[in-house]
Amino acid sequence: MADEIAKAQAAQPGGDTIFGKIIRKEIPAKIFHEDDECVVFHDVAPQAPTHFLVVPKKPISQLSKAEDSDAALLGHMMIVARQCAEKMGLQKGYRLVLNEGPDGGQSVYHIHIHVLGGRQMGWPPG
Repeated sequence: MADEIAKAQAAQPGGDTIFGKIIRKEIPAKIFHEDDECVVFHDVAPQAPTHFLVVPKKPISQLSKAEDSDAALLGHMMIVARQCAEKMGLQKGYRLVLNEGPDGGQSVYHIHIHVLGGRQMGWPPG
């Protein structure tokens, strides 16, 4: 966990991100859903038996930087998260996580939703 905290504290907004490169297919990812607005792929460092990311194609760096006009896109991401969770067999439940800023654990400055499931989640989360 200390490694994740250090990564989040060192990450900086601005510039291209690994998610931009995945969206443009410049680097490989295990993509299992794509539409005009977002891509969904498995996390390379899963924190649960099922762990995937919902990433918008529009490069919004942080939730706090989203504009009111992004409401439909943000809602679409939630619906896609639900649909993909159903496809992945997460009938017993799952957790959605959206990290914001360094204290929120954000290490990639391209907004994304983590979907974690396949085990009991604890509370508080971190």
